[in-house]
Amino acid sequence: MKNAFLKRLHEEHVLRLVTPSDEIKTAYLKKSDSHLLSAKLLLDNDLFEQSVSMAYYSMYYSVIALFFATGIRCENHTAAIILLKEIYDIDNTDLEHAKSERIDKQYYVAAAPVRDEVIGLIRTAEAFNADILDSIDRLTNEKIEMHRKKFKTLT
Repeated sequence: MKNAFLKRLHEEHVLRLVTPSDEIKTAYLKKSDSHLLSAKLLLDNDLFEQSVSMAYYSMYYSVIALFFATGIRCENHTAAIILLKEIYDIDNTDLEHAKSERIDKQYYVAAAPVRDEVIGLIRTAEAFNADILDSIDRLTNEKIEMHRKKFKTLT
C-alpha cells in the first residue's frame, strides 16, 4: 500500500530525486527555526491553535531540509512521514503525532488545545529538530548515495 502511494506520487512528480542542495537545505532549516520561534510567541500570547500549527511546520521543514541535503524532493506531508522512516530509519512517530494534532486543532473546534499540550508539542519539536539536524550533520557522500538508492527502490 505504501509503495503504491509513493510510486503514484513519483509518477505525478510530487516525489522525485533532485540534485542535493545546501542552499535549499539551509533555507528550510531557517524556515524551521522561524516557525518554532513563531510557535513560542503564539503560545506566549495564548494563541494555542496557531502555535500547534507552527510547531508542526517547524518539524516538517526540518525534514524537508534533510531531504534536500540528500537530493530528494517531496511535496506531500504523508509521504514525508513515510520516507523519514523508510529511507533514513528515523522514528517518525513525533512528526506523525504533530501532523495529527495540527489537523485536529485546525479543523475541529472540540479539540481546542490547552497550554500544557502546546508546551509539550513545542518541546517535542525542539528535540525532533535537533535529531534531524544531527542526522544532516552526520551525512557523508556514502550515506547520501545509500539514501538515494533506498528512494529508488521505493518509487
